[in-house]
Amino acid sequence: MHMRNLYYLNPKLYDGLLLSLPPLQFQIQYFCRNFSLWSMKKDPDLESVLSRNRRWIVNNQIKNIVIRYPNQVVPIRYLQKKFKTLDLQGRALNWVKKYPCCFEVFLQHDEYYCRLTKRMMALVEEEETVKDMQEPVIVMRLAKLLMMSSNHRLNVVKLNELKRSFGFSDDYLIRIVPKYSDLFRIVNHCGRRSSMEIELVSWNSDLAVSAIEASALEQEGVEPCFPCSLPSTWVKSWERFREFNSTPYISPYLDCRQLVEGSKEMEKRTVGLVHELLSLTLWKKFSILKLGHFRREFALPEKLNVLLLKHPGTFYVSNKYQIYTVLLREGYKGSELINKDPLVVVKEKFGELMQEGLHEYNQRHYLENLEKKRRKGMVLGTQNKIKDRSLEISDSEDQEDKLGSLFDPEERKRFYKVLFDDDTL
Repeated sequence: MHMRNLYYLNPKLYDGLLLSLPPLQFQIQYFCRNFSLWSMKKDPDLESVLSRNRRWIVNNQIKNIVIRYPNQVVPIRYLQKKFKTLDLQGRALNWVKKYPCCFEVFLQHDEYYCRLTKRMMALVEEEETVKDMQEPVIVMRLAKLLMMSSNHRLNVVKLNELKRSFGFSDDYLIRIVPKYSDLFRIVNHCGRRSSMEIELVSWNSDLAVSAIEASALEQEGVEPCFPCSLPSTWVKSWERFREFNSTPYISPYLDCRQLVEGSKEMEKRTVGLVHELLSLTLWKKFSILKLGHFRREFALPEKLNVLLLKHPGTFYVSNKYQIYTVLLREGYKGSELINKDPLVVVKEKFGELMQEGLHEYNQRHYLENLEKKRRKGMVLGTQNKIKDRSLEISDSEDQEDKLGSLFDPEERKRFYKVLFDDDTL
């Protein structure tokens, strides 16, 4: 039997055999094992969805710092202290000055302060308004998560790791949960803070309908089944998909305790559950590592990554930036989300405002440098050459994160569309 096939049949026996191999052979076999686990044909559009935008992350955190500070006016020296937690070097004053559309810097009593601009505050207010309007949706998402869990309870600490993926606000525990006491309650059977859980109080049959089932209901006479977003040239993958789809759909809201672990029925239920979880997120994506933290609560298999890779028509698995992430293929057309949550729309506006401000800063900085060179007699070339020059200028700390021109639609899209980290959304 081939070693790789042995792994899928009996992982523990496979690991034991690896330990008995000579060092070099062990390394080769271990490399082959990892390669076989994580090999998936790259999709450039979906890979671009996962592109990091460190500037968005940092500025979003600065925005939150300003909002939470008294009077929403932050001394730059306080912001400088926070730069270490933001994993930044250099001067905070220089950073915020690069985004004049987002942050307003002023001098008072020989000290610099920072506050949000009127346009930025308008976006913050819009985001809060959207969150208020989305409250019924947030309640629905939380109830669905609890209904899919094995004992209808979820650990608060674990849930907080994913709260931004579902659009939950920071204060959902004190604002949402007590308000809907007919649906939720906080329990703590151990007494430890880390053991606090949210429990479902009452079952709502109207909510126990998955996205797959809802789609089938819209088309009368159609049985619930998974869609496939693969090219027609993927013949073998299509064959496996049709075979998998030929068996009855199993709702993730059904009690799975009667299903046999490792059976085809359990696999069907797990695929349906991950599909439903992704359908409830803002960006139709999840960190596989964080999803694995709920293995017990959602009865997920130990080798969840292997299962996801077996279904490329439904899921796209990527290891971009050494972070394993699963995306819902049907949620995207190319690199664009098909259905954008109102919160996503607001976040994209923030990205556009950042880009506009940086472009304005770079243009002004370029013209100032040009004037300095003129005064020193260092200007070379004709005015036409000067006009043709790119206005995008980045200092040494920004070289790894160039933003491109504001007027290049593709660059703008790549800049603000992609929000990659669950903890910073």
